[in-house]
Amino acid sequence: MDIKCLIIDDEALAISVIETHLEEFRNIEVAGVYNNPVDALPDLEKGGIDVIFLDINMPRMSGLEFLKTLPEYPQIILTTAYKEYALESYEFDILDYLVKPIPFSRFLKAINKLRAVLSEKREGVANDFKQDSHLFLKVDKKLVKIYLKDILYIESLKDYIKVTTNEGNYVSHKSISSITEELPEECFVRVHKSYTIAIDKVKLLEGNMIQIQNKRIPIGRNFATNAKQKILKDKGNLLND
Repeated sequence: MDIKCLIIDDEALAISVIETHLEEFRNIEVAGVYNNPVDALPDLEKGGIDVIFLDINMPRMSGLEFLKTLPEYPQIILTTAYKEYALESYEFDILDYLVKPIPFSRFLKAINKLRAVLSEKREGVANDFKQDSHLFLKVDKKLVKIYLKDILYIESLKDYIKVTTNEGNYVSHKSISSITEELPEECFVRVHKSYTIAIDKVKLLEGNMIQIQNKRIPIGRNFATNAKQKILKDKGNLLND
């Protein structure tokens, strides 16, 4: 299981300890390290982050204040020198609460808990698709049922989107950001400001261009790292019958 994380902490020593602990886990990638929570927002908006190691006490904004600003967020493992925030922090449905200095044995316990939660989540996604998951899209004042396994890619047309499927094309008054949020991130990825694609439908990856059936789709610079990682790591079975 591949796991992508962010570290947000204003103390260099604390960051170093977490990075050193993470070196023991080959399948965990540090996607970004930030001293300020606000600076981490672009990485969160791109998606694909599984967990944040988040400090609580930081100068401009505390970790808990930061969580209050987010409509949704990945798994959270709080890292702090203070025990007194433990009760308040669990109101945010955090995964674990680590008190500095963090011994490796305690860190390992948190990682094992993380793996179990992510494994259950990903297994649930696979099971959902076996049950013919779908969404309803408003097209010409009608609600059209579209099976997720049939979606090839979605293209932004300013205030509209065009959903291209194995059954045909559907144009709806909706933003590409909102439709992407409705789709499971294990199976779909935003590759460009104008495109979201079904990962398992990619036939070819060449430089910053992918091909789905006969359609060549560009990969935007701001989306390239996350998009390519998810495409190359695709197991190719979640959306297939």
